[in-house]
Amino acid sequence: MVTATLIVAAGVGERFGGARPKQYEMLAGQPVLRRSLAAFVGHPRISLVRAVIHETHAAAYAEAVDGMDLLPPVTGGQSRQESCRLGLESLAGRGVSHVLIHDAARPLVSADLIGRTLDALGDADASVAACPATDTIKVSDDGRLVGRTMDRRTVWSAQTPQGFRYETIMQAHEAAADLQLTDDAAVAEHSGVPVALVPGDPDNLKITTMNDLKQAERMLGGQEEMRVGSGFDVHKFGPGTTVRLCGVDVPHDHGLAGHSDADVGLHALTDAILGAFGAGDIGTHFPSSDDQLRGRDSSVFLRHAADLAAEAGARLVHVDVTLICQVPRVSPAVPAMRQCIADILGVDLGRVSVKATTTDHLGFAGRKEGIAAQAVATLSFGRDNLP
Repeated sequence: MVTATLIVAAGVGERFGGARPKQYEMLAGQPVLRRSLAAFVGHPRISLVRAVIHETHAAAYAEAVDGMDLLPPVTGGQSRQESCRLGLESLAGRGVSHVLIHDAARPLVSADLIGRTLDALGDADASVAACPATDTIKVSDDGRLVGRTMDRRTVWSAQTPQGFRYETIMQAHEAAADLQLTDDAAVAEHSGVPVALVPGDPDNLKITTMNDLKQAERMLGGQEEMRVGSGFDVHKFGPGTTVRLCGVDVPHDHGLAGHSDADVGLHALTDAILGAFGAGDIGTHFPSSDDQLRGRDSSVFLRHAADLAAEAGARLVHVDVTLICQVPRVSPAVPAMRQCIADILGVDLGRVSVKATTTDHLGFAGRKEGIAAQAVATLSFGRDNLP
């Protein structure tokens, strides 16, 4: 049995109200779309995964799914129904026997719900995850007056994934091409295909508004554990006309001495990230005895630490760097430093803090002999993959 999944991500998110479509908004450090795709890519019963995207979202999609094992995306249509049909057509010739169709805006779908939706296809040609209504349902024809009250015992709230035998749903979509139905189960119903109800999951939240995104953040927080790492580094002044601090060259009458570019801020931050999951320190991974590292840009070290953290199942929540020096004057360069760190780590600027302070002429920094830096990194790990 070859089971494919289509993730429908061709919407522009008019109701969401964010700066970008909701499927590309960040949710706990990852794009919403990436989380939705990952649930199926990592499922043992799913053979193929493909996204259906808007024609103008190619660049955003490529960035969101970097490194994932996916079929190339297909461009959607003018409606959700047309987008699903185009996605289904793109699977022709791949030997697909069953297909799951899932909304990109449901990033919290569980492996168990995916499995139950597939199980139902053993006895049915179509299945839909759904939750029984818990509120009393009122029907109004004009939006002002209640027309009638429905028996909530007969009402279910449909979710995705929705599962189908591939040929069945393909034929149903072809027959309903001129209609405007709201989900694929309705397309199957229109063709007279019985649709099996699968117990849904109340946590399988659909992100429609910014408040939904915030709720999803809170829900993910309960499934994760925070780890904090700290780092500290010192470099003395040497020959030069600039000092490299947090990736930015700051003019000065000296440089910083070191085996690499002596970026004291990025060195401290690298140690902080490594420390959050017990991965040693910068010297463990990049020893000063390695001549190939002489003069190396310290962004390489920081990116390496961030990649190791991601491989360990961590997401970067926040980093905070404090530069300790009497000279040079650092504060004008702080915005550029924050942006540089955010770019290296691939996180939003709001997750990066850089500060500078002096020692009031006390100690080596106060005597203008060098610069120190301390850093704190907060990482979040899913409870199932703690190091």
